[in-house]
Formats: sequence, C-alpha cells, structure tokens
Amino acid sequence: MIVLFPSDGLRPRRPDEHFAAEAAAARDLGLTVALVDHDALAAGGRAERAVARVRDEGTAVYRGWMLDGERYAEMAAALAGRGVRLRTDPAAYRAAHELPGWYDALAAVTPESVWTDGTDRAAFETARLALAPGPAVLRDHTKSMKHHWAEAMFVPDLTDADAAWAVATRFRELREEYGGGVRGGFVLRRFERFASAEARTWWVDGRCALVGPHPDAPHGEPWPGPDLAEVAPLVAGLGLPFVTVDVVRHADGRWRVVELGDGQVSDRPAALDPAALVSALRG
Repeated sequence: MIVLFPSDGLRPRRPDEHFAAEAAAARDLGLTVALVDHDALAAGGRAERAVARVRDEGTAVYRGWMLDGERYAEMAAALAGRGVRLRTDPAAYRAAHELPGWYDALAAVTPESVWTDGTDRAAFETARLALAPGPAVLRDHTKSMKHHWAEAMFVPDLTDADAAWAVATRFRELREEYGGGVRGGFVLRRFERFASAEARTWWVDGRCALVGPHPDAPHGEPWPGPDLAEVAPLVAGLGLPFVTVDVVRHADGRWRVVELGDGQVSDRPAALDPAALVSALRG
C-alpha cells in the first residue's frame, strides 16, 4: 500500500510537518510513502503536476489536507494515469466528505437536518421552514464555522426569519474569507443538548478500528468510551473504505453522531498514536 502525504511548501521533498509523524510511522511499518503538492491540487487543473513525485504503482490511501470533491477526482484521475488506484474512489470520497452523502443512512442517530443547493435566500427559507420551530446549528455540506458559534453557526429560533438569515449571511462571509466560499449549500441541523465531550472513531471497511478524543478537545481532557451498538451497523451499511465518525452522548443518554467524514482528510488528535492509525489502515 502507498500512503500519500502533502509535501512541505518550502521543502517539497519532505512531508508537511503536520503529517510527518504519520509518514515516519508508515515508513517504519514498511509502507511506501509518496508526496503530493496539495496547493497545486487545491488550485485545480494542476493535478498531473501535483502527483509528479508519485512513482510507484498500486493501491493508495491519502492522508492530507481537505480537498473539494472535484479536486479529489482530479487527483484520482492523475494517479490512475500513473498506475495508482485510490482505495477511496471519488464517489466514496464525496459520500463521506459531504453531509448529503451520508445523512440518510445515519438519520436515526444524528440530528435532523435539511439543506440547500446554493446559497440564495429563497432556498434557505424553504429549508428554514422545513425544520422550524426551535433552535438550529448552521454549516455547509462539508464543514461548520464552530469557532464563530454565536455569529455564524447558532440559530436561536428558526421562526425568526431575519435573524436566521443574518447568521447564514455571516457564515457565507466567513467561508468566503477563510475557506474559499460555501461548499454545496447551507445545512440546518436541529440543535440538541449534549452531555459529554466528543469522541472521534476511525472506521476501516465498515469496522471501528480506533477510538480516541476529538482533535479539538483540550489536551488531557477525558473523552468518553462510546457505545457504538446502534451506530455500527449504520456506518457499515454505507460501504465506505475509510471514515471517521464523531460521536457524543446526548443529555438523555443516547449516543449521537455529530459528523461523519472521510478518514483521509480527518485530523488525528495528538493523543492518538500515528503508528496505530497507519497500522489500522494497513489492515
């Protein structure tokens, strides 16, 4: 198996420092490590150049920074031309990376959600009315602005159309400023009260391989050992090769899915041994 990592922007023969420990662990386990140019991939139309350092053939797993579905598909096509097949194909990547791709399968264990295609107010109003009344949280198809909770994520009352739209407008402004714009459209999720920290679970071929803290948890903060009995068959049913599932205990005791993401672009918390993650990928 080949493990692909983003190269360092200033030292392109080395992996990005954020992934250096995983790259070292992969080499120690006897896996092939290859580097790709993430900036070239993200720019679009430069995938051939971005994968030029990949010289071995075989099946590959990417461990790197987030890519849009379109850019990931370009990387997959460029790699295929070099005899490399990504273990997660572009359709599977989008199914995991974008909430509409996994929501229906996990609807029983995750907050009720509605979404739009695009960011116009008419579509937002349709979604808002479908979920109203009550509070909600806002994101797009791929991520939230959780560090801007009050101004760009939390909607206190969905019946207040202007206040809800103000949150959506601010979210759109911040995504344009920091993230290149809204991905896909708006997503409104019913607000639920949780009673624990989040745990990040890592799944390989439908099996939970690792459980650890969420990357955003303060270092040393206890994290819960989740009960995955209800979640596990639903995740397995998606048939996705490598995903993360962030889970949290609801105030009523149920375990709820906060997020499912493609494991290739999910951050590894510092407390999770890089060798354990790479070993799980190797199988």
